[in-house]
Amino acid sequence: MQLNDRSLIGQEVAGYYIEDIVGKGGMAVVYLALDPRLSRRVALKILNPVLSVDDRFRQRFILESRTVASIEHPNIIPIYEANADADGVLYIAMRYVDGLDLRRLIYDRGPLPLAQANQIFAQTAAALDAAHAHDLIHRDVKPANILLAGDHVYLTDFGITKHRSSISGLTQTDQFIGTPRYMSPEQINKEHIDGRCDQYALACVVYEALSARLPFQRENDIALLWAHLAEHPAPLSQLRPELPPQVDVVMTRALAKAPEERYATCTEFVTALRDAISDQEAGPGGGPSSGPHLIPHAVPPTGPHTGPSTGPRTGPQAAPQTGARQIPYGVPQTGPRGLGRPSGPHAALGGHPQGAPTQPSAPAKRPGRLPIVAVTLVAAVAALALVAMIIFNHRGDTWSRYAASAAAPLTFEYPGDWTARTHQDLFALASPHATEFESLFVAGPGADWSAVSQIVADDPDSATGVYVQVSDTLDAGGDSEQMKSKMDNLLPGQVDLGKPVQDQAGNSPATRFDGALHDPASGTRLGFVSYVIDRQPKTMLVMYFCAKNTCDDAVQTRVRQSVRPS
Repeated sequence: MQLNDRSLIGQEVAGYYIEDIVGKGGMAVVYLALDPRLSRRVALKILNPVLSVDDRFRQRFILESRTVASIEHPNIIPIYEANADADGVLYIAMRYVDGLDLRRLIYDRGPLPLAQANQIFAQTAAALDAAHAHDLIHRDVKPANILLAGDHVYLTDFGITKHRSSISGLTQTDQFIGTPRYMSPEQINKEHIDGRCDQYALACVVYEALSARLPFQRENDIALLWAHLAEHPAPLSQLRPELPPQVDVVMTRALAKAPEERYATCTEFVTALRDAISDQEAGPGGGPSSGPHLIPHAVPPTGPHTGPSTGPRTGPQAAPQTGARQIPYGVPQTGPRGLGRPSGPHAALGGHPQGAPTQPSAPAKRPGRLPIVAVTLVAAVAALALVAMIIFNHRGDTWSRYAASAAAPLTFEYPGDWTARTHQDLFALASPHATEFESLFVAGPGADWSAVSQIVADDPDSATGVYVQVSDTLDAGGDSEQMKSKMDNLLPGQVDLGKPVQDQAGNSPATRFDGALHDPASGTRLGFVSYVIDRQPKTMLVMYFCAKNTCDDAVQTRVRQSVRPS
């Protein structure tokens, strides 16, 4: 069987009918599939066929996946089947969890509230210790492998587990096992590993969940691996001042370079962390101090949908005012009891100090005061109306910025009235019709264009957007024919492509390809201007599309100039 990502949608594989892609990594693609034998939906993980070439890997994969399936633990994802299909391609069928993973939660919301974080860490540690008790090591603990079904946690992706007596590192097919962002020093050095390898990775996940940044952030994987071997991360208490110094002590031990210096088990580690955090959870008033207000100002927001902070501000400017509100003498009070008119038992005093002599007759007139207030109110209302009209009429002049994600490791600007979407680990897009175009691009060459065709017919000016994808098949140095054949496998419809032109996207050299996407059934056409950026580990495609004769307009220019690969 040829593994061609989207082309499997609608196909039958090993008795499962594939419906959609739900995740993608360097070693496998995870699909939502239907098991007709039991009328249930499953997550079907299909490994890269190159892994099947290694007989030892294939045998160990099936054996150890079945071992994981035999472990009955509430926080380990249930595995229904692990085998090879008729062509030898390896697959795992497991429970489909309709919820977020921890990676997405961190991207969307930033550092986690402490109570929620403690719950997630405890359940993840319990799952890891259960696997370790069966002499299985996960080796790829990362936020994307921690699934959240409400308050319940599932640890998944045990398909590349390893027996503790094995040597870490490369398989015979030179496939590096693990994720460099969370990889322990002993994994990097290809030494003998045990459960403390997973503990190190879990500590990296904890660090990221509590600070919304990785313990080590470097420009390339070589520098990143070296940091794991020889450097130490910034203390968490510096990034999140609400955490006590004892948390740094716990994290230093869990992130020790030598396995023997770490905790004996993952549960021991997260228990020590919980105890350290609990030292400050009861704030000065005795109440809990967890929640969104713990997000440190030093950590920028992450994820594609972040915007201006709406949480409570801290510091002198946000200090609450106590006591009675002081109103300067002679300034009218406003409120429901009268527009600018004094009220209360001393209203007849006309603003005079309390105790001043009064007349039993009607209060003296204050010439001009009420007209001035009325004029002021009318002017204020008019000003507000003008501001509202300006904002309404110029919404399209505001721009938002897409924040880098695993699917699209870059930032770029897009009009503020567009919606940005990140589809799993596959691609990102921004468009006035994000839902329709997301469905179009995820379906690939066999896409249903009917919804987009209707948009092009009804409102062609709004049939526009930005599409970003990373791929290991694209080549920035390829000619038109080579690029067309590769785009045909990635994009919906049929691709027409012009000659390559050397250009620049933001601050990065790029190859520009102008072209169009055609739907053979309806004849609908979307033009595009695309930029292929040569970056490691995968090439990036940034495409601006539209329903006009040419997409080389002012919006395209600003999008291109704003591109900043991360």
